[in-house]
Amino acid sequence: MKNLHHTLGFSDQDVLTMYRYMLVARRVDERLWLLNRAGKIPFVVSCQGQEAAQVGAAFALNREKDYVAPYYRDYAFVLYWGMSIKEMMLNNFAKAEDPNSGGRQMPGHFGSKKLRMLTHSSPVTTQNPHAVGIALAAKLRGDDIVSFVTFGEGSSNQGDFHEAANFASVHKLPVIFLCENNHYAISVGLESQLACAHVSDRASGYGMFGKSFDGNDPLAAYAAVKEAVDRAHRGEGPSLLEANCYRLTPHTSDDNDMTYRTKAEVDEARKHDGVLTFADYLRDLGILTEEKEQEMEAAIRQEIDEATDYAEKAPFAKPESIYRYVYEETD
Repeated sequence: MKNLHHTLGFSDQDVLTMYRYMLVARRVDERLWLLNRAGKIPFVVSCQGQEAAQVGAAFALNREKDYVAPYYRDYAFVLYWGMSIKEMMLNNFAKAEDPNSGGRQMPGHFGSKKLRMLTHSSPVTTQNPHAVGIALAAKLRGDDIVSFVTFGEGSSNQGDFHEAANFASVHKLPVIFLCENNHYAISVGLESQLACAHVSDRASGYGMFGKSFDGNDPLAAYAAVKEAVDRAHRGEGPSLLEANCYRLTPHTSDDNDMTYRTKAEVDEARKHDGVLTFADYLRDLGILTEEKEQEMEAAIRQEIDEATDYAEKAPFAKPESIYRYVYEETD
């Protein structure tokens, strides 16, 4: 099999690291579902089926300089960007030590000042104009950075997206819009959302660069985002990218997806699951050996076990802290 990653400048260790982050996100996600069904955490928003696009995209960005506005399914992205498994668990258990919101936000509402990660909110798509604002500030200040924002294809139908895309294009801002098209906006299928073939087709209407790619292939994701990053650094303005993937789980732990799609459809999509297909790619090249795979799985399980135990035992925020950041605090 051809070493496709070598043509992109990746070493064998690089793609093994890439796979590890995909696998960590998958195993964290699976643990969260078990915790939810055991009644220990109230809610799960899953990333299963979108890990490849997230990790590939993250590898194309600069973790030391760029600003990011991930959306609630971006487990793999935020883990690579610097959030720990322990912090992810604290967020899902809604504990006081949760670095995203101190346990005040729903799971998946990521935000970190030190990681230059914009705080997410429940109304979908609001992160798009925020990311554009970061890009505008960077241009005004002369900072050579990229602002990167992700969202689902359902969000691409919201006004916030269109206003953000238009403003970014008019002002040629260094922002990358990545739509993680998982084919379902809660229960509404893709065919009922778009009249055009691809979300990226909308790019031409704003006069910006657009491209779709295989969201199950982290190397394809890397190549597409790297192209958009290079364009942004050259002053060529924003890009609208589309990762074609599939949501393998219900919308959330409160959703019954069998009311609007079939098990056969989901099972067919699982055959193209990026976590599985990328592992096959690495195995075929002799990069992911059985021994390495076992070691990786064991290390990940131990880290998740320790993070889960820590988060479960960690204290909740004190009741009197409910007024913090709401009213002015005086001595």
